[in-house]
Amino acid sequence: MKYMDFYLQRRRIAVARSYVPHGATLLDIGSADGILFETLSHHILRGIGIDPDITEQVTIGNYTLMHGTVPDTQFPGASFDCITMLAVLEHIPREAQPQLVEYCLDCLKPGGRVIITVPSPLVDYILTALQWLRVIDAMSLHQHYGFLPRETPVLFRSPQFRLLRHQRFQFGLNNLFVFEKC
Repeated sequence: MKYMDFYLQRRRIAVARSYVPHGATLLDIGSADGILFETLSHHILRGIGIDPDITEQVTIGNYTLMHGTVPDTQFPGASFDCITMLAVLEHIPREAQPQLVEYCLDCLKPGGRVIITVPSPLVDYILTALQWLRVIDAMSLHQHYGFLPRETPVLFRSPQFRLLRHQRFQFGLNNLFVFEKC
């Protein structure tokens, strides 16, 4: 990854961090290299990160990174305080999104949070240009299909979830959504 990739990744984490409860058990879907856990390791009790690109399971301190996809990776008996999906939802095919929501319901404790960042579709054009200029690597950009941020609250709707927060950041090109399980 190039500097700009790291910057964009760190900015998403900084915005989401304040919504992760102190001492939480955290499931990070799409954890990539585990940078979220490196940033939050002193803030959370324990964490598990799943990503289809992880080749071997690794445990570092209070978190584990493992190969996995939703809904195939199950944690019987486990219940998390918080689930994060930072720049992930736009990679999940529309037909698989209802399963993702059910997965979150199954894995989350009552009152638990789902924290999501979703870029505007306009970001794809910007990233493509930055990739062409070799400023970024733009991991998995080819998987984007134009998911609209406004569709996020429709997916995570009542009565299962309550929207706690929606805010735009990075000049309005990125969106943060925080949902609470009812």
